[in-house]
Amino acid sequence: MKDVLVIGAGRIGRVVAEDLAAAGDYQVTLAHRRVTDAEGTLGIGNLSIRALDVTDSAALDALLAGKFAVLSTVPFHLTAQVAEGAARVGVHYLDLTEDVASTRRIKEVARGARTAFVPQCGLAPGFVSIVANDLVNRFDTVDTVRMRVGALPQFSSNALNYNLTWSPEGLINEYCEFCDAIIDGELRQTPALEEREEFTLDGVRYEAFNTSGGLGTLAETLLGRVRTLNYRSIRYPGHRDIMKLLLHDLRLRERREMLRDILEAALPMTLRDLVVIYVVVDGTKHGVFLQESYTHKVYAREIGGIHRTAIQMTTAAGMCTVLDLLAAGQLPQHGFVRQEEIALDAFLSNRFGSVFEPGHSEPIQV
Repeated sequence: MKDVLVIGAGRIGRVVAEDLAAAGDYQVTLAHRRVTDAEGTLGIGNLSIRALDVTDSAALDALLAGKFAVLSTVPFHLTAQVAEGAARVGVHYLDLTEDVASTRRIKEVARGARTAFVPQCGLAPGFVSIVANDLVNRFDTVDTVRMRVGALPQFSSNALNYNLTWSPEGLINEYCEFCDAIIDGELRQTPALEEREEFTLDGVRYEAFNTSGGLGTLAETLLGRVRTLNYRSIRYPGHRDIMKLLLHDLRLRERREMLRDILEAALPMTLRDLVVIYVVVDGTKHGVFLQESYTHKVYAREIGGIHRTAIQMTTAAGMCTVLDLLAAGQLPQHGFVRQEEIALDAFLSNRFGSVFEPGHSEPIQV
């Protein structure tokens, strides 16, 4: 049985800890600044709860001692501290960060490490890079890779056409920071909220626009192999224009804590969400110009009598699957590990990764 530490008892961290403990072959410690925030997990076998202030390096190192791996689900500005602790103690490291600067720091920490450092183990970045890389490898030459992902309410009832489904801090960060892309074969940075487009999937109209972090490390990996590569977040039409008003015209990008408080007070969390994944690759195969795609929708549903949102299921599944593959020796055991190094077939055949199989999830009936 592998002994692992999950840090962060938020909406995703709790699900990661519960799913790993329920699997039966992980001994899980769930750590959080306030133990009371994690008390809903009490009574689950193989799962214990500990208080931890991540900024206390001595306390962090003491809790990491003897663990197989640490799984960080803390806000992006704390991830580097967890990674540095993992390097000091010598345990494997996984996280969910979408923050580009944090990933750069983790890459530095991983140099010469005797354990594996696998950041961006969620949905986007994470699973979407695995899908895109698999599609790319089916072609002789590749022209364009377009990656589109959205965590949306099933039913919208406000002008933003949006409800909170995950961390508002992470949402604001991806709307403010620059975005990696490959344009005409060159690695570029583009502004968030720009290059808006509309498309229809299963009869539903969506918009998509640049957001930061969703590519993970894929732009570095595919540089020199593709002419165009970009990532955009999917929303219902009208959302982007209002966010530009808030962030740019009202200058709330300079007052992010205020915007976070506004969003948390005005936009309720939704328990009925869906995740939309749409990846399209154009290229040549045997001299013919072709297009291949992966499309999938995951809906909130009940699992074992417990309600799980779509973003909880998909994000937790990404992290738990990567841990499983690492524990089984199917991933590199030291240094920096990119998501696109993971084989899609191995991911989808995993007990946790099956949530991404087409037909796995259907909408809740109302």
